[in-house]
Amino acid sequence: MEYKEFLELLQKRVGKDKRSTERLSSYVVKTLKEQCADMNTVSVKGFGNFEPKKKLEREIFNPATGSKMLVPPKIVLTFKPSTSIKNQLKGIKPNE
Repeated sequence: MEYKEFLELLQKRVGKDKRSTERLSSYVVKTLKEQCADMNTVSVKGFGNFEPKKKLEREIFNPATGSKMLVPPKIVLTFKPSTSIKNQLKGIKPNE
């Protein structure tokens, strides 16, 4: 689903005009970005958790050249879906 299609669907469900829906969507994304940048976990009820994690520096081996390389430490954003989403993906109906 493209962003434009997502906004149209959201607009129909919320019952607001296009501009208000787009503004709401951008505020949600902006807040999510800020919280993750501050290394805070964001939990969205019924959807899942966004959690920034620190990856340590590590050494990797390139099999093509036979050389070792050092990968610098970095921060990655992980997402863990809620149980209800996992069940929907598996085809299990809620309250079964």
